[in-house]
Amino acid sequence: MRILIQRVTSASVISNGVKTGEIGKGMLVLAGFEESDSKSDVEYGVKKCTNLRIFDDEAGVMNLSVKDTGGEILVVSQFTLHALTRRGNRPSYIRAARPEKAIPLYESFIELLEKEMQKRCPRGIFGADMQVSLVNDGPVTIWIDTKEEKE
Repeated sequence: MRILIQRVTSASVISNGVKTGEIGKGMLVLAGFEESDSKSDVEYGVKKCTNLRIFDDEAGVMNLSVKDTGGEILVVSQFTLHALTRRGNRPSYIRAARPEKAIPLYESFIELLEKEMQKRCPRGIFGADMQVSLVNDGPVTIWIDTKEEKE
């Protein structure tokens, strides 16, 4: 599982012409799943997202998590996070999970995020053509790959 987190002052997603998610201060989380992902990858991803200390404390130091600040999380599925680009100029998405594998992982990811955050997490529609708007705060952008060593 690959996750791209952007700390935002606002973000929204439009799916098939309809705004399906919008947040104020918090995190935009782009999530991509691969065939080898399992529930443990999802659980690890949720733990990292909700506990990552990327928000400023009263001293202006990034020392608070999205949970600490009461922020929101907007989740958007993005299989292109698994693009292979080493050969040629056309990315390959062969490592990205097929929908029958990815959709349950995506839904589980959102369900666990909502449980951890104790509130609804707005989202895009899996597999839809989406337009994502955001105001990156900082800018702060963090990359997480659950296949890397889990510390």
